[in-house]
Amino acid sequence: MLIISKTRIWSTFIVCLIGFIFALPSFVNQSTFDKLPKFMQHSVSLGLELRGGSHIQLEVGIDEVAKEFQEGVVDEARKQLRKQNINYKRMAVQKQEHGSRIIITLSNPEDFKAVKKILKKIEDELEISNNGKEVIAVISKKFMDSYSKRIVDESIEVIRHRIDETGTKEPTILRQGSNRIVVQLPGVEDPKEVKRLLGKTAILTFHGVDEEMEPIVVKDGSKPKFPVKPGVIYLPEERGNGVINYLPIKKQVSLTGKSLVDAQMNVDPQSGAPCVSIKFDSGEGTRKIAELSQKYLHKQFAMVLDGKVLSAPVFQAVLNNGSAQITGHFSMQEAQELALLLRAGSLPAPLTVVEERNVGPSLGADSIAAGAKATIFAFLSVAIFMILSYGKFGVFSVISLFTNIILLFACLTLLGATLTLPGIAGIALTIGTAVDANVLIYERMREEMRMGIKPAVAVSQGYKMAITTIIDSNLTTLIGSIVLYEFGSGPIKGFAVTLALGTIISLFTTFFLTKSLVGMWLKGNKYNDNIVV
Repeated sequence: MLIISKTRIWSTFIVCLIGFIFALPSFVNQSTFDKLPKFMQHSVSLGLELRGGSHIQLEVGIDEVAKEFQEGVVDEARKQLRKQNINYKRMAVQKQEHGSRIIITLSNPEDFKAVKKILKKIEDELEISNNGKEVIAVISKKFMDSYSKRIVDESIEVIRHRIDETGTKEPTILRQGSNRIVVQLPGVEDPKEVKRLLGKTAILTFHGVDEEMEPIVVKDGSKPKFPVKPGVIYLPEERGNGVINYLPIKKQVSLTGKSLVDAQMNVDPQSGAPCVSIKFDSGEGTRKIAELSQKYLHKQFAMVLDGKVLSAPVFQAVLNNGSAQITGHFSMQEAQELALLLRAGSLPAPLTVVEERNVGPSLGADSIAAGAKATIFAFLSVAIFMILSYGKFGVFSVISLFTNIILLFACLTLLGATLTLPGIAGIALTIGTAVDANVLIYERMREEMRMGIKPAVAVSQGYKMAITTIIDSNLTTLIGSIVLYEFGSGPIKGFAVTLALGTIISLFTTFFLTKSLVGMWLKGNKYNDNIVV
């Protein structure tokens, strides 16, 4: 008699049932979705071109970061040259067409070797040469490439944290090229607020205020001429009503915001004005703020954010618990925004918006409708062809094909993947390739039956003889999908994901679902040939 593995049949139908359960939420309206059990309230996320939203392309200011890095080297070199009594006429970071370089004009050219040794000790990745009395130092290309990659990676993480803090769901954040980042925000029609948050570097640093120099107050908006003193720079502190107080800030950074673990908007109990309460980590951050508050006790100490003085309070006590408060001329919204930026972390480099475009929800709806029509048309065309060509066996293929699409949506839901317009194209392509395996098997069955072999044996031989060809063809498709996913970006990845999932699921439906349906049909028609299907 014909032997059908009940384990295979039941396991196949259980997998299909689970797939139907998890795919269902993607096909119901919102009111029905809200009534579903908690574990089913997950659906396929729609990409920017389907849901509508904003696309922003940002450029990371690598050159500016490199310049800051070199200025740090210059500051340290200046100290070391003084210690060793090496005279120089000029030391500065000079801009070039591509990047920048350090120029040191020596009083005595014979000091070049000593200067080179000092610079190498400060930063080993500098390439140093001389041109008479001038020492020229540039960052090596190898180091700059790895440094740039790290800066962009850090920027992506900070951007992700900032967007998550705003409550924007399912953002897509991708690297593009060597120094650009693409941010896609589905459902966000007006990205001005998000763009403004992304553009702020939010580098919080703490500096001493030079007591030997006087602050300069400006009321008419003009920029005064500042006294020059090595290691000191005048930075603005807004006082409100157009009044700006320029404070003499020591360039040396005493503490950075990297040690922060929390920042919350609060209300100053004394003035009732909005403020930001910050807390440092229990290790290095707490130790440093305690040392600084003791060093600057009863002295001004400036908190600087992105080149502007937020506040320059006088330490009234030593801060031993790692907590502090930033006060300034904030509105509630500004204090909330500052707390958000500090929690999310500072950007390692400034960002510039180089491209911005919006996709309206109506255009997204049109794309969904067009994609759905194309998929349905592809499904019906393939279904008609299979039924006309293979009769009942064609019907089995159509059932498997429909299940294939359902399982694909279930997988996209469980993986939290985003469906894009190219992703819909991947589904349409999967419909065509999914029945390819059935065509190979059915044609092999026909050949066997033409040779006079009994139906059950022909079915067994059809599956057995076609399996190698089917696996080879699907494996090549899978390899192509992996390559597309690895080297592609955004929409290309969406296409690769749906194509890869569709390929894997088609193997399951071919060798489990279709095979089980064919076996059950054979048994129902009493082809008792003692064949395991």
